[in-house]
Amino acid sequence: MTDTAPLRTHPYCGPAPGPDTLLTAWNGDAALLGALALLASLGFWRLRMAEAGRRRAFGIASGAALIAFVSPLCALTVALFAARGLHHLLVIFALAPALAVAFPLPRHLAPAGFLTVSVALWAWHVPLIYAAAWDHAPVYWAMQGALILPAWAFWSGVLNRPRALGAQLSAGLQLAGLAGQMGLIGAILTFAPRILYPEHLVTTAAFGLDPLQDQQLAGLVMWVPGMVPLALAAGWLLRRAWVETAQRGPA
Repeated sequence: MTDTAPLRTHPYCGPAPGPDTLLTAWNGDAALLGALALLASLGFWRLRMAEAGRRRAFGIASGAALIAFVSPLCALTVALFAARGLHHLLVIFALAPALAVAFPLPRHLAPAGFLTVSVALWAWHVPLIYAAAWDHAPVYWAMQGALILPAWAFWSGVLNRPRALGAQLSAGLQLAGLAGQMGLIGAILTFAPRILYPEHLVTTAAFGLDPLQDQQLAGLVMWVPGMVPLALAAGWLLRRAWVETAQRGPA
C-alpha cells in the first residue's frame, strides 16, 4: 500500500535535496518572497517609533520566517521528517514568541491559542493530514497558519502577562501542558514500531538514515529541544507562583 507514496516528490518546498545540493536548495517562490518582503516592510514601518526591543523582536521574527520557509531548511523537511520537527520548533519557539513581543495580541486570546496550537500540533502528526499537506500547497499553508497564529496568541499571553499570581499560575500550567504534549508526541515517534510517514521512504538514505531512524530522531527532537525548555520554564513559573503564595500566607 505504501509503494506509490514515495512517488510524491514535489511538495511545496520542492524536491528532496541530498547533502551535496542542500546548501543551494533555497525556496525561490516569488509569491512567498513578495509576501514576506511586504509584511517585513509594513511591520518595521509600524514599529518605527516603538521601543528597540520590539523592533529587535520583529527582526528575529522576520529572520525566523526566512529560515523556516526560504532557507534550505524548507527543502530539508522534504528529505527528513526530523527536519520537519525542527521546522515546527522554529515556528513555535522563535517566530511566534518574537511576534508576540513585537505585536502582542490581547491576553484573553491566550487560552484559545493554547488549545488551537495543541490541536494543530497533533494534526500535523496525523499521517493522513501530513500526506494532505505534503500533496497540496493550500493545505500546507493552512497547517502552517494553524501553528503560527494560535502560537502567537499563546505567547502573547505568556510573555506579556501581568505579575498577578493567577496569571503566572495560568501561564505555567499552559507551558506545562504544551511540554507534556511535546513529550507524548516525541514518545510516539520514538517508540513507534513502524514507519508512520511513507512520504520519506526514499528520501532519508542520502543522509545516512533509514526512515524509521529518521522518525525516531524526530521524536528526540520533540523531546529534547522541544519539551525540555518548556518544562523548565513551566517549572520556574509554577515554583514562583507557589513561593509567592507561601509568602502571602493564609488569607
